Formats: sequence, C-alpha cells, structure tokens
Amino acid sequence: MNFDSIFNAAQEAFLFYKNLSGKEKGEFLETLAEILESHRPEIVPLAVKESNLPEGRINGELGRTTGQIKLFANLVKEGSWIEATIDPAMPDRTPLPRADIRRMLTPIGPVVVFGASNFPLAFSTAGGDTISALASGCPVIYKAHPAHPETSKKVAECIHEAILKCGLPSALFTHVEGGITEGQALVKHPQAKAVAFTGSHAGGKALFDLANQREEPIPVYAEMGSVNPIFCFPKKLEQNLDGLAKAFVSSLTLGVGQFCTNPGLIFVPESQAKAFENAISAELKDIASAPMLHPGIAQAYYDSIQFLESREELRWVKVADPKHLINGSTALAEIKASDWLSDHIFQKEVFGAFAMMVVYQSQEELEEIAKHLHGQLTITVWADEEELKNQLFLINLLEEKCGRLLFKGVPTGVEVGYAMQHGGPYPSTTAPNSTSVGAHAIKRFARPIAFQDMPQELLPDALKEGNPLGIWRLVNGEYRQ
Repeated sequence: MNFDSIFNAAQEAFLFYKNLSGKEKGEFLETLAEILESHRPEIVPLAVKESNLPEGRINGELGRTTGQIKLFANLVKEGSWIEATIDPAMPDRTPLPRADIRRMLTPIGPVVVFGASNFPLAFSTAGGDTISALASGCPVIYKAHPAHPETSKKVAECIHEAILKCGLPSALFTHVEGGITEGQALVKHPQAKAVAFTGSHAGGKALFDLANQREEPIPVYAEMGSVNPIFCFPKKLEQNLDGLAKAFVSSLTLGVGQFCTNPGLIFVPESQAKAFENAISAELKDIASAPMLHPGIAQAYYDSIQFLESREELRWVKVADPKHLINGSTALAEIKASDWLSDHIFQKEVFGAFAMMVVYQSQEELEEIAKHLHGQLTITVWADEEELKNQLFLINLLEEKCGRLLFKGVPTGVEVGYAMQHGGPYPSTTAPNSTSVGAHAIKRFARPIAFQDMPQELLPDALKEGNPLGIWRLVNGEYRQ
C-alpha cells in the first residue's frame, strides 16, 4: 500500500478544507448524518452480523453516531470553539507600545484514526474521533478494525457520498485496511500530525511510544480503558442496598461488560460487605451469558480470569464459565483492601463482565486506596449528603485520579454533549488534558496560532475587526460578540 500517495493527497485536501467556513464544514457534517440515516437498513444488519450485538443496540448506536455528528456540525457553525482572542494595538502605551496580537485555534493536518472493536459505529469509521477531526478542519486516514470490516466499508462509502455531494476533495477521508504493520506505518509517516485510538492499554501504549520515537513526535490521543471504581459508604447502602446492587449489576453486565466505562471495581465497607455481596449474587443469577464481540476478546477475557483464579488473595463469589468460548459469563471476586493494596495487578482491567469487590475496614484504609488508585476514566461515589460532608479530603484525592467524578448513578452511559469529559489520567489515556467524547474533543486536532500586526485584509474572518462571523471573542480580556 502506497502511504506516501495517501498522505500527499490528504495534505492537498487539508490545504483546501482547512480554509472553509464553519458553516460549510457544518453543512458537510449534516449531509453525512443524513446519508448515514438513509442507509440505516443496510448498515444495521451488517453491524449486527459482525459484532454479535443485538439490533436494538446497533440502532441506538447509529442514532448516537448521527447525534454526535450533528453536535459537531452545530459547534463549527457557531464558531466560538476556535477561542478567538484579541489584544488590540496600543501604540501610545508607555514605557513601551503594544503590538496588535490576535490568536485562534487552527487545524493541525492529516489525522490517523484507529477504529474500536466494541463500538462498530460510534467509535469507528464515522465515530467521534473521525468526526471531531473533520470538524476541526483535518483530513482523516482511518485504519479499520478487523472485527467489523464490512460495516466499516459501508460507512466509509457513506462518508465519500457526503464528500462528493458537498464538492469536497475525496482525500478528505481515506479508508485503510490491514494489521499491525499497516497501523505502525501510518503512525510513523512524516505527514501524520496526530493519532486517535480507542482500545487496549497494550495497543495504545505501543502507538504512543512509536509516535514519540519519530523524528517529529506527534500527539497520540489513546483511550485505553479503565476499571471505573465505585466507592460505597455505609449509610447509602443501608438506605438502598438492593437498588444499588441492581444498578451495579446492570452496569457491569451491559453489553456483556464490553464498555470502557464498565465498573470493574467496587469498594464496600466491611459492615455491609456480606449483605451487599448477597444482593449482587441474587442479581447475577438472572444474567445469562451472551456472545462477546468476537472470539479474540472472549479468549482474552477468560485468560485474564484464569490468571486471577491463581491468586489466593481472591475469594470467588461467582466463577466465569468458559464452556462456550464466544459467550461471556459474569464473574465476581472479593478481596480485602489490605491485599488489594499489596499488588497493582488487582487494578488491571479485565474487559468483560468481571468485577472485584474490595472490602475496606476504616477511613484511613479508604484514603490509602485513593492514593494508590491508578488513573481512571470515571470514579463513582455512593454516599448520602451527610457522609459526603465528611469526605472532602477523599473527594479531593479522587479528583486527581479521574476524568469524570459521579455522585449518582453508574459510569456506563456516556452523554454526548458540550460538557462531557471522557478521558483521564494515565493509564486510562495518554492525554489527560483531552476528551474523546463531547464538544471539547475537537480541540485535540487544533493548535494555537497568533498573528502579530497582520494587515486586516489578510486576517482570518474570526479575527477581523467588526467580528464578521458574530462569534464570541476575548477582546482585551473581556468576552464580546
């Protein structure tokens, strides 16, 4: 495969596309959303067949996909995301005059996007990484995931249909297939300016290391999973033990546990441990095993369980049944907090419907847990109002360990909106200052540029006097429109 020709064409497309108005980019994205919706009857059966996911889930995921496309369309049409900032000239300032300086975000160039296995639509070909890159003004070279090749091809056709309909360069989006060798070549190509990835820690870290070994290192936005711990407090459990057990099991087993926000770790006070264990066990009895995304994921799940079964610190409440390898059955293990603290291996993600219940004895032990906790996408706190008032120090510790801190509900079910943060400290991601979901994801693929004393006629519209775009701008330290 000739990656030089692919990147050369993408760079040419970039030099044209980056200068289009937000309105034109938004119209392209809206056209894509309409085309994807019109091809729903073809896309859904393909994704169901290739992913083992039910039709209802795929229909919902396609809705989420088109919804996030429309979110970015609205974002770029409004335009304020570029953070236009203006310090007008002050020629009479003493002791030194001030130059006219105007700053904004500008797209960075061709972006390499790797598709995810667990979301054949929303985190794949026309998923959040691709769309946020296109919205920012960057072309995309998309590396398809081998778990759903036909679905990926069909969605790629829809993207090109939208490109053609809007009169844009075809190299704005390129669909690439292949394995590890092709993926590495994409990351190493000198014209690649950023990488987006959703998947395993091993895969994300390998891409991150590869990108930093380049002559010109580039950012890698790798979302690598998380165990998404839940911290439980006695009064809250007393008030609604059965309801919380039901919510936990429902979140744990959603999609056979194949979500990056799956709650794989739950900390429970010793006084409530047995009762909560019984309540969880009762809920798990009604959960039937179901097919996982593909045999490779199922094999990895059972390999991880088998390894943990060799650890004497764990007491198994429910053991996984690998009788039908493609099916993922639930598993639950219990461990003392002191044992959990003794080995980082107990923090490793098991991708599937497995959870570890950690029993703690004291406030001091709980704070020690928080200090040793690895970086997470989410952390959830189940406590009543009075308990929360006494946990300010713990909450302060937990803020340092996650991208999203919840005080109600469960971590699964990531809202696609303006305020969502889906990213956290390492090892959950390689870029804790970014998000892969929500409006702020667009900023991953832009960089700041400042123009000093540039003639008005040459300035981008976003920075011109009179504000022709009508966007919010920071002028002399004050937001104006």
